[in-house]
Amino acid sequence: MRLIRSPARQPQTLASGCVATIGAFDGVHLGHQRILRRVTDEAAGRGLQSLVVTFEPTPREYFSSTAPPARLTRFREKFALLAGLGLGVLYCPRFGPALESLTPAQFIDELLVRRLQVRHLVVGDDFRFARQRAGTLADLEAGGRSRGFTVEQVGSIVASGVRVSSTAVREALAAGDTVRARALLGRWYAMTGRVVRGRRLGHTLGMPTANVNLCRRQSPVAGIFAVQVAGLAAAPLPGVASVGTRPTVAGGEPLLEVHIFDFDEEIYGRYIEVQFVAWLRAERRFPDLDSLGRQMHLDAGQARRLLAAN
Repeated sequence: MRLIRSPARQPQTLASGCVATIGAFDGVHLGHQRILRRVTDEAAGRGLQSLVVTFEPTPREYFSSTAPPARLTRFREKFALLAGLGLGVLYCPRFGPALESLTPAQFIDELLVRRLQVRHLVVGDDFRFARQRAGTLADLEAGGRSRGFTVEQVGSIVASGVRVSSTAVREALAAGDTVRARALLGRWYAMTGRVVRGRRLGHTLGMPTANVNLCRRQSPVAGIFAVQVAGLAAAPLPGVASVGTRPTVAGGEPLLEVHIFDFDEEIYGRYIEVQFVAWLRAERRFPDLDSLGRQMHLDAGQARRLLAAN
């Protein structure tokens, strides 16, 4: 999948047009996947490039700078998920005053028609666009009739009685319901990143951990989890993880720490994926390191049992 970040750059691969969709696609959940499959299928049928338009930061982050919603997928994770679905181009300009100020007509003329040469546009059933989210499906359809592109709206998916949405995934994860999150995503919720050096406190307590920076302003998960770790072996490895600020040792910035069972390799700098299978408990402060160490071993035992039964 080709990445284009500059809004002023004319993508040469789109000279003959494209089939496109637009959205934040945070989480790339089942509802997103339905839309993206329609894009790739329609593009293949028409012999055109398939394209996803998204923005960094997301509009919700831009307009909620002091308290943005928890981000399910950072940019690198989103890129990998979209590429895995077979999309051809990811067009991701920086969201700021220039894009924020576009009227619906300007958005259609300047971005969809002039910049991207859209021939067919696929959107979800809650799609709004342009300044103050004033643009509607009717605006897109009217713009398409006069400017030579067609518009298709894709309905939502309901899973386990819940409309699939990024908000529903966040709510499930905030409640520690990893199984419901999996039903909405079509996979275990996961975070990825490179293993960095830490304070080696886990080694002192008999449970060495791989540390991964969250790279998010706010994490959608918190607490202690039974996990699977992909990227180090042919199959995911079982383990136990903590996402939090490590209050017992005044840790400060939130961090993902993973203890991989029966594993003893040097993995600093390796890129791993941590899949959250089951929530065990909330993070809490212990009176001393011995108490923390005992609880860590209890958590590990519970995680082993849950993963063995999964």
